[in-house]
Amino acid sequence: MKHMNLGPLKNQPRLLLKAALRPIQGTRFQPTGFPDLGAATYDALDDEGRTKKMLIVESAQSMANRLEAVCWDTVADDWVAPLKGLPVVKVKDRAGNAVTNSVLEAHRLNSAYIANAKGFSAIEAAIGFDDKRPFDRDKLVKALLKFDPNSLLHGVFLEKIAGVIRLPRALTAFIEAEDVTVAASGGVKNDRVRASKGEEGRTAKEGFGNVPFHRDEYCGSITAFFNLDLALVHGFGLDAKKEDGKVEKLLVALALFKIQRFLRDGLRLRTACDLEMSEASKFEVQRPKDFDVPNLKDLEDELPELIKAALPPLEGDAKDRFTTLTFEE
Repeated sequence: MKHMNLGPLKNQPRLLLKAALRPIQGTRFQPTGFPDLGAATYDALDDEGRTKKMLIVESAQSMANRLEAVCWDTVADDWVAPLKGLPVVKVKDRAGNAVTNSVLEAHRLNSAYIANAKGFSAIEAAIGFDDKRPFDRDKLVKALLKFDPNSLLHGVFLEKIAGVIRLPRALTAFIEAEDVTVAASGGVKNDRVRASKGEEGRTAKEGFGNVPFHRDEYCGSITAFFNLDLALVHGFGLDAKKEDGKVEKLLVALALFKIQRFLRDGLRLRTACDLEMSEASKFEVQRPKDFDVPNLKDLEDELPELIKAALPPLEGDAKDRFTTLTFEE
């Protein structure tokens, strides 16, 4: 790698990073909410054994979606420029219109729009599940590299094929806040025609009348955490017969790109949760301490060549590594 020194990651089980965040304006922010629960608050102990109030700002499952979203150009229906050339599974309808793809689908290759699409049998055959034999994880890993390497980082559970076909996340992230306080407020939806509610069919449920509501926002110290499971990436064995380790380098560089791109472009989590890095140029590297995180420009410069070097050459007159399926409603 020209500008990236990944040497300190060799023989390391994890790469642990964290970044301090703050609201881009003011002091308040709105955390993620959970059905029938609302904001997730809990108590933890500080270094001196005192209780502090904690808050989940963004969950691991939501962060996986956000780290994937910054990689895809929805207008062009293609990878963002530095990632062009990566494989992906795209789904179109009978008329050839784009439906979805394995980067944007929450369950990746296990999406109903992919697993039930015409052509999925080729992916299933590459995975090679046989219920009369122990599951061969090596086949799954090689199939994911061919069809959807994004799933090697974010995990997949192909229960639509068999309940044993799963791969955990290699890249995990979450955002939490500590020493939080509640900023309770509220508002009202005004009915300019008739302030009071009417009879059945013209109540607040249908949107009639003035409707007051309450709202909780929070203040506190916000931190984003990122965990790249290097032991899992190495355990894929994709470079077992190659000393250059180009596939592993690609996966690590792709993970770092996702993190850097998210911190630059993806921190508007909600209307009332627009964040930025407190120290724009630096992460805190928790492990290993001697690793310097490559900046986004270096990652963008080197990923195109790394994609070409790590993946098999395009066959024939192919211009991309897309696998296109047809979803017939």
